[in-house]
Amino acid sequence: MSSNLPSRRRTLLAAGAAALSLTLSACASTNTGSGMPAMSGMPASTMPTATAPPSATASMAGMAAMAGGTGLASSSNGYTFASATAALPAGQPAGYRFTITGPDGKPVTDYTVDQTKKLHFYAIRSDLTGFQHVHPTMAADGTWTAQLAAPAPGDWRLFAAFTPATGAGKGTDVVLSRTVTVPGMANTAALPPAATSTTVDGYTATVSGDLMAGMAHPLTVTISRDGKPVTDLQPYLDTYAHLTAFHEGDQAFAHLHPTTAVSGDHGGPTLTFHAELPASGNWRLFLQFQTVGTLHTAQLTLHVS
Repeated sequence: MSSNLPSRRRTLLAAGAAALSLTLSACASTNTGSGMPAMSGMPASTMPTATAPPSATASMAGMAAMAGGTGLASSSNGYTFASATAALPAGQPAGYRFTITGPDGKPVTDYTVDQTKKLHFYAIRSDLTGFQHVHPTMAADGTWTAQLAAPAPGDWRLFAAFTPATGAGKGTDVVLSRTVTVPGMANTAALPPAATSTTVDGYTATVSGDLMAGMAHPLTVTISRDGKPVTDLQPYLDTYAHLTAFHEGDQAFAHLHPTTAVSGDHGGPTLTFHAELPASGNWRLFLQFQTVGTLHTAQLTLHVS
């Protein structure tokens, strides 16, 4: 990925700003695509009224942006994430089959490569555990198959992120999702409290940056090991780190785009990201980075004002 934010992403951010003018009724009619009700990420008490203070209005704007641009619908701008699968088996790997249909109703088969892949696929349980980031394979007819590691019982949301290379949505980033159930007793976990650092496989990732909902801010991640800066990060998906975030309560999705240039197998210790999270509250971050051929996934909770 280029060190500068691609023009299509700048276009998407501008479109996202315009989407804030949508009415709440349009947001509420969004289809979750699974027959399961979407979980609300914002209590009714925060809904703005004619006399609402500015803070409440800002929360409302963020809520509209989340529904329109962070994957909480199975259909958007004529594109649909379609699958006949409503449940996955517990305790064993599973292949999840789906298609992306375009405005013409036909399966999309032509995609723009983004970070070395035509489509990125994510799975997250309702308590923001069990994160999986996989890269499905596509058959000639446009049917995708995502190979998922054994999911724990509970309700899951599955995301497909892609950019059509042709058709009405050419060059536009699209994120869609569906929900599935994994049968069995779900042992849900409380979201860990907000923190500025976390450790995985002996590596410590420290995050800095004062983020505010609906505003673009730089986010910096520093990687260290045994108190020493790490400078041997290897490229992963054409970047030194891949950063994904999910909003507590409704699982809204955000991909924080890297801005650090890639130059060989000596990345680090500091990485920068373009961050624009549309809603206040807690977000669970998943930072993926690679050293000596091994992929590491660091997790932490970030609070956004």
